[in-house]
Formats: sequence, C-alpha cells, structure tokens
Amino acid sequence: MQRYRANFALDGSDLKRGGQVVAMPKDFRLDVQTRAAVAFIDRNHDKPFYLHVGYYGPHTPLEATKKYLDRFPGKMPERRRYALAMMAAIDDGVGEIMASLRERGIEEKTLVIFTSDNGAPLKMTKPDTPVTGDPGGWDGSLNDPWIGEKGMLSEGGIRVPMVFSWKGILPAGKVFSDPVSSLDFAATANALAGLPATGGLDGVNLMPYLTGKVAGAPHESLCWRFWNQAAIREGRWKYLSVGKIGEFLFDLESKENEGRNLISENKERADALRSKLGKWTNQFQPPGIPDYPKNPQEGPWYRFYFKTLEK
Repeated sequence: MQRYRANFALDGSDLKRGGQVVAMPKDFRLDVQTRAAVAFIDRNHDKPFYLHVGYYGPHTPLEATKKYLDRFPGKMPERRRYALAMMAAIDDGVGEIMASLRERGIEEKTLVIFTSDNGAPLKMTKPDTPVTGDPGGWDGSLNDPWIGEKGMLSEGGIRVPMVFSWKGILPAGKVFSDPVSSLDFAATANALAGLPATGGLDGVNLMPYLTGKVAGAPHESLCWRFWNQAAIREGRWKYLSVGKIGEFLFDLESKENEGRNLISENKERADALRSKLGKWTNQFQPPGIPDYPKNPQEGPWYRFYFKTLEK
C-alpha cells in the first residue's frame, strides 16, 4: 500500500474535512494503523466516539519488519513466520491503543472488541510459496482444530476469536460459550449509545448476556448464506448445504465436530433445520437455499476437506 485516504494526519493535525489521499510513510503498514488509531483517540477522547481499527494482517501480500520477524526464530514455513510477525505487530498495536485509553482516563468508559472477519485462507495444503512471488497464497495462519478455510461455511471459515473488554463493567476472565455474531456489534453499540432499539438491525445487544443480567443464549439459531453454501446452527447442531455437492449435519459438541456427517442418522433433525434455513433464505434474491453446480473454488474445497463427491 503506497497511499491511503484520511481526514487527519498521523500527528493528529487536520487534513481536508472530506478526506484526502496521503502518501504512505515508510513505516510498517500495521504500525501506521496503530499510529492512526492513537491519533484518533487523542483527537476525540473528550467526547463519545466509535473507532474501528481494521488491521490489514495477517493478510496477503505478506509483509513484516525485522523487529517482528526476529521474535520467531527457528525452523518453520516462512509464510508461518510472517503471519506470526504480523500477529505480533497487531498485539503490540492493541497494547498501544489500550495504553492510550488509560492515559486519557477513558479505559473504564470504553468497550473494546477484538475479533477477526473470517478464518485463514489455507489453500488446502498450506503451500509455503515465496512470500514475494505469490501475493495471494496461504497467509501463514492456521484454523486448527476447525475444518476448512476462508470462503467456506465450515467452522474453519466462520468461527473466529472474539474478546470483549470493558474495565469495571465486564467480568475479567469470563468465557462466554454461546454462539454470537459480528452482526451483534451494531445492536450492542446502538444500545450503549442510548438509542432506541430498531428492527433494522439483525443483531442482539450482548451486554445483558455478557454481564450475566440475562441468562441463556442470545440467539436461538444463526444462519449464513455465501455463494452456493448455506448453513444454520442451533445449539450444538449445524446443518450445512453446499449446492449440488451435498449436505451435512454436524454435532459441534461431539469429539468429531465436523469430522463426521450425521445426516443419515438424524434425518428428522436435518429436515427441521433445513426448513428453518429455507425460510430464512427466502427473504433474499434469489430466494432459497442455493442448489447450483459447484463453482471453481467450492468443489475442490469440499472434496478436500469432507471427502465428498458431487451428487
């Protein structure tokens, strides 16, 4: 990245109100994002604000500086070393952001959410191609122990880390095991801002659940649709349809997780979940659960990870 658009400079000074294109400093791109986040906090700490820091890493094209690469010596795939270095840069950056909140005296007034948008692109076999010669290759990350990768609706593609931090409000060290969605962020922020609830948001305000004021799971079920794939999770059960490739039923709390397709043994449960998923997908265009032939990516993915053949 050589240029980016901004309406304030990294030193906190004003740029054009509508934004302007500025040259990228020679610093590491992730460090630049941290500097921009700290500058934003410095500019806005005396009033309510919403800050989204979308760290571009670990992400291809892989880049890292000696400072971070040197933290991970030893024998390993070079793409893995770069991924770890980029994670270290993000870790340092989050630390700087948290320190800025403390210095400004607003740590106890700020909800911080850390998460990822999807699982890693493994390219199935995690090939350690040259970092500079394959800008779209494996990004060095791992999805273990989950099956699949970015672009799939298996757990390796959609289950990601999520950490909520709010000093003095949320209990430290608590593990919340019920499934939630990134769609819940908007509803949570809406409620914290004191705005009236709106039917236009699909998510749920998570604060009563995280503080323990409300028991139970925030969602009865969660649904997804992407390309020729659609899935629904309800409790421990997950139904997954992949167009003409096949359909699956998994017990996500079992030892096998997505390693065993239980659809032939639990036909009634699969039928019930398929029906609910169908009703949810009928609101979209085109409506319904996709039933198309495989696309060039989905076919190889699902045959590789689930050893299934097209119908």
